[in-house]
Formats: sequence, C-alpha cells, structure tokens
Amino acid sequence: MTKTVCVLRSGGEFGPDHVRWLARQVPGLHCMSDVHVSGVPNIPLRHRWLGWWAKMELFRPGPPHDLLYLDLDTVVLGDLAPLIDAAGGRTTLLSDFYRPAQPASGLMYIAHADKAKVWRHWCRSPAGHMARASTTACWGDQGILRQVLGDGVQRWQDVAPGQVVSYKAHCRRGVPAGADVVCFHGNPRPWDAKQSWVPPLC
Repeated sequence: MTKTVCVLRSGGEFGPDHVRWLARQVPGLHCMSDVHVSGVPNIPLRHRWLGWWAKMELFRPGPPHDLLYLDLDTVVLGDLAPLIDAAGGRTTLLSDFYRPAQPASGLMYIAHADKAKVWRHWCRSPAGHMARASTTACWGDQGILRQVLGDGVQRWQDVAPGQVVSYKAHCRRGVPAGADVVCFHGNPRPWDAKQSWVPPLC
C-alpha cells in the first residue's frame, strides 16, 4: 500500500492553505504537520526539526506503507497512479533539474524497506547532519539521502521520462505534453506564477 503525503512545518512561508491547495489536486493526501490542517488527514510531527529537515520524519518507524511524497509547491496535472507504478516499489528521487548527478527531494517515492536505514543514520546525530549538509556535495535532506542510499537510487527522469518537469526549466512556453507533475523549486511559487493551468490558492 502506498500513502501519499506532504509535510508542513509551521513558522515558514507555507501554511495550512497550501496543504489544502495541494490536497484539492491529490485525493487522499495526508499531511505530516505540527499544526492542525482542517479537511486533510493529519499525522503529527514528533520532532522540532525546522524547515525542510522536518521531511526526515518521513523515514521514522511506523505503519509499513510505501510513501509518495510531494513538496507543497507542486502542481499535479495528471493521475499519480502511473508514477507509483513506474517507481515499481523502489525508492525514487528526482535528479536535480540543473545538476542532474545530484538528487532532489521535491517528489519522492519512499519504499518502506529503505526507511529504517535512513532513520538510523539520521538519528545518530540530527544536529550534526544538519550542520554538515551545507555544501554542494551534501546539501540539505537530499544530501543525507544521497549519503545513505547512494547514487544508484533510481530517478524519476529515468523511470518516468517527461512526466515530472520543472516550471523554471521546462514550462516557460507552456507545460510539455505528457507532463503530470510540475515542480516549482524556489520562486515563483505556483500561486504567484499567473498560469492558467495552476489551480488558484483559494
């Protein structure tokens, strides 16, 4: 069984409205959060890791579900079932849209079998990992995943070519045919992009 999830850590630029916006695009979406989000099934965060580091709770022990994770600034244009099928039950990350050798974590399929080793590595020293993951070679949560899972982890661009695209890199002249997911990494955020294919925030 695959559960579709997002993560909201309060105190940043994202809030419950952004979760509900994504949930309107993704039926059955669950949200891991430290605040209640009405209308969306909530999974409480247990730790106070700030910003993107809250995503590490995706790997904590729990029910034996594989997870399909989406960043809150993601536009879903098609059915996610073909992406889940393409992952084939294996952990799948993005290739960074500008540095393809490096992984990115805006859209992840997380196989339950991989959670424990990531969690063990992370829990040895969360503060130490956060301090060290600040270079090009190891940047943020995706840098930690690269350390644990290696460069051989499969990528969406290989298993589902053309289905996951970047707004900045691929959509300035419209969404490419066949794209089901558009990743908005950085600015503009989807609701600021003024594109007819982006659902309104409210």
